[in-house]
Amino acid sequence: MASTAASNGAASLNGNDKLELKNMCEESRSPYVRSHAPNPIAWQLWSPSTLALARTHSRLIFLSIGYSSCHWCHVMANEAFSNPDVANLLNTSFIPIKLDREERPDIDRIYMNYVQATTGHGGWPLNVFITPDLQPIFGGTYFPGPESEMVRRGEVKGFLEICERVKYMWMTQRERCIASARGVTEQLREFAAEGNISGGIRSTDTDTGLELELLEEAYTHFSNKYDTLHAGFGTSGPKFPTPMNLQFLLELGQFPSVVRDVVGTEECVGAARMALKTLRNMARGGIKDQVGNGFARYSVTRDWSLPHFEKMLYDQAQLLTNYLTAFLLTGDSEMLSAVYDISTYLTTPSTSGGLSSPSGGFYSSEDADSYPSHTTKHPKREGAFYVWAYTDFTTAISNDLDAKIAAEFYNVKEGGNVDPENDIHNELKGQNVLCIASSPEALAKKFDMPKEDVANVLKDVRRKLRTYRDTHRPRPALDDKIIVSWNGLAISALARTSSALEGVDDAKAGECKGAAIKATKFIKNELWDQKTGQLWRVWREGRGETKAFADDYAFLIQGLCDLYEATWDDAYLQWADELMQTQITHFHDPSTNGFFSTPSSQPDILLRLKDGLDNAEPSTNGISALNLYRLSSYLSHTPYTTLATSTLSAFANEIEQHPFLFPSLLSSVVISRVGMRGIVLTGNTEETKEACLRIRARVRPGTSCVRVGDGARWGWLRERNELVKGMRPERACVQICEEGVCGEVVELSREMVEKALSWGGVGEEGEGLMRVGS
Repeated sequence: MASTAASNGAASLNGNDKLELKNMCEESRSPYVRSHAPNPIAWQLWSPSTLALARTHSRLIFLSIGYSSCHWCHVMANEAFSNPDVANLLNTSFIPIKLDREERPDIDRIYMNYVQATTGHGGWPLNVFITPDLQPIFGGTYFPGPESEMVRRGEVKGFLEICERVKYMWMTQRERCIASARGVTEQLREFAAEGNISGGIRSTDTDTGLELELLEEAYTHFSNKYDTLHAGFGTSGPKFPTPMNLQFLLELGQFPSVVRDVVGTEECVGAARMALKTLRNMARGGIKDQVGNGFARYSVTRDWSLPHFEKMLYDQAQLLTNYLTAFLLTGDSEMLSAVYDISTYLTTPSTSGGLSSPSGGFYSSEDADSYPSHTTKHPKREGAFYVWAYTDFTTAISNDLDAKIAAEFYNVKEGGNVDPENDIHNELKGQNVLCIASSPEALAKKFDMPKEDVANVLKDVRRKLRTYRDTHRPRPALDDKIIVSWNGLAISALARTSSALEGVDDAKAGECKGAAIKATKFIKNELWDQKTGQLWRVWREGRGETKAFADDYAFLIQGLCDLYEATWDDAYLQWADELMQTQITHFHDPSTNGFFSTPSSQPDILLRLKDGLDNAEPSTNGISALNLYRLSSYLSHTPYTTLATSTLSAFANEIEQHPFLFPSLLSSVVISRVGMRGIVLTGNTEETKEACLRIRARVRPGTSCVRVGDGARWGWLRERNELVKGMRPERACVQICEEGVCGEVVELSREMVEKALSWGGVGEEGEGLMRVGS
């Protein structure tokens, strides 16, 4: 545990004690926290000794939370945290703590809830003043430094003035501050409890009372919010990808026909088309790295043209699943191109511009800010690695005609293409963010060239631009933490991609499968204690001190289930089963159901929260419920089904009120009504292999698949699942199992595979794909 550097002084009520602090950021393994080591602020680390120091000296804690790739975190660090007056005030009157949200998402969520409740918005950096008992009294996100233009013009209060006012209130009206903090904390506790007692349904009950009409309500909400001009949801910026919402819309028409009967066939097709248009516009927009690989976190503008440039692992993983699903539904080459793009970004070594670590895990993110050139050392600028001045663009291409074609294609202007209204710090003046604004067909007509020649020019241009960028510009900083939950999402996405591409592009399928397997091995070897079953959340320069949270277990279990269906190796199911048992032990709430984000033994938090909403990352409880249903189907283990249903019931009231906020739990609503469908394949014939390919090439929510016999590793599964144990592995057969009961074993045929998959699918069927017109 990190120590706190301080010389002891007598506690006082006015904050003017003799306590002397020194900056402790170098003791952290977090790249984000370490980046604040040069600050004059004597940042402390979140630890028992630091919290005890606040209590001993009756000082307020100033808690600042962010992450490495956060642009506004860097802005505030430069404007406020480097200011000597700010530093002197924080060092002498507060206990300043710097925290990486990715290492302690539990703490981040507690105080983000507070800031959102009191200000109406949230984001990072997250800055909160809290009492020595960890109760919040004031907070917000970005506060400008005392020398910023907004403060000089008197438009807003600067951070220095805010600190002075908070200090004054603590010194002169301490009891009032404490009483207010207690009241706010009690309100937060009541708010958190509202989602944990829905209906008081006991864990032994099997009916949540949630009906399929909730999916129709969710669809109607998304339809009303859909931007018919630029796609996505909402008619102003910023716009976020919201992958879980997109996945819900893509899968809506692939549920059993009873869902289509409720929602409507046209509505299900319309849902998919909204998602497809959004994915297409994103792939053509500035939110995508048009020269390299991967997607930025979100778009500042409504039309997806101007991003905040940080790239997050959790976005890449979820978007890979989105684009893969879109491809399987449509066969659209543009969707497949995005699949290749994102999977390449994930599997490419970090030394070559990707997120793959030599050890096997996936790194967390790339920064938004970087130096404009190798010779420029200060200051960093947002998007400097990605944007193009017209002269640099034409120089890199080095051919006048090719440059004209490329400028038309990417919307490059001599004066830049960024609206000054969206560039408040003037970092992008005269710069171009590359977006696809034309097509080879249109350019061929305009320049009187064959379309194939235009396509070759654009291919060559992209290569030249990337070479120029990699040669002349330093890459943004890499946050090389390996986080279990985000790696679980990446393992899941790559395993699904491998399954879908097998038989289509075996080399790419093997690359994705190999990366998923390697990451899984790394986590198992480095971040899991086999004796206790305990996972640890972070690896960087060795295993971190933070034990895993519920999302780490849930997302990894999901990845292991998908990796099982990509490999037919039941060792992944065995580990998923073991992790599920550990998750239940440490996080499950036996009183009101669902899973807490933190274990009961967590000593340093104000509240235990349950994560039900899907946000930038999926809901822990949403993924946990789906995991339980899947494992119950794989293992014919009905207690998992009961636990999945009770997890769903924990949020029943909230789902009924706002179903669109819970897309991952809505999938469980369907399963709770119609059950899981399990497909069991036996044999090792060509027919068996073809059946595997057909099943893997389908979008099939609520369906699991097990393979038995030669071609699969199934020894553990045979002992764990009594139904599997009695099957004859030498015969090429298919069997459909639902709710722990398996139907007749029938000889494997194309028709029987289609029958096994026949309970869902809007669109025209062709070559094993469920096609939806885009």
